[in-house]
Amino acid sequence: MPLRPVDVDQLFLTTALGRPAVETAYVGHWLLRASSGWTGRGNSLLPAGDPGMPVPDALHQASTFYRERHLPPQALIRVGSPEDQEIRACGWVDARPDQSDVLVMHTTLDHVNALPGYDVQLDEAPNDAWYAAAFQGPVPEVAPKVLEGAPKAVFASVTLDGVVAAVGRGSMTGHWLGVDAIRVADDYRRQGLGTAIVQALARWAGPHGGRRTYLEVLVENTGAMATYTRLGYREAYRYRYLTSHPR
Repeated sequence: MPLRPVDVDQLFLTTALGRPAVETAYVGHWLLRASSGWTGRGNSLLPAGDPGMPVPDALHQASTFYRERHLPPQALIRVGSPEDQEIRACGWVDARPDQSDVLVMHTTLDHVNALPGYDVQLDEAPNDAWYAAAFQGPVPEVAPKVLEGAPKAVFASVTLDGVVAAVGRGSMTGHWLGVDAIRVADDYRRQGLGTAIVQALARWAGPHGGRRTYLEVLVENTGAMATYTRLGYREAYRYRYLTSHPR
């Protein structure tokens, strides 16, 4: 089944709603997000829509918002978009010049809702074992607020040999299933566990009105890119972070 064209503007905003920040504010339609510094998505301006004022003025307000929270001013921009050009024209530059673009990929649930090859447990709230598998080292204090903050979310896990070997998270925004926080333990990689997590989340989303799904992956993560491409995901757009305070 060929993929229908995706509304990139809608998906750009949908990705923010699927993993809401702890604190939000607006400059016109532009979304300001802050989450105590944990993750770029949770602590950056999302320039979607009309800021309601000249772009330099909107960026000044955004910078003030982040300075008041002791955070660097950052904007998440779609590569090649008008906002990318406008914000760069105001002197903002790459915040992470050594990192590749982040690829937002999408597909229809029909491509990914096959029966998983493993028994995947789905829970409305994550437990300590889920968090231990999802993070290498201590869990950031703000992480549970971000990961559990969506109106409709589910937490997937696969247990093998008494160990939580793989985890992932799904969230519903309209008819979109967002898939994130996928992590497979080192000793269990290349066994199809990540694929099973995605398939289980897709099967969960269908009865909740899901029709399409998206996820995000660094272009440099070639292994994950190959897995998601095999599942039927295709590129919707790429994004980067810009900042007014380069390192």
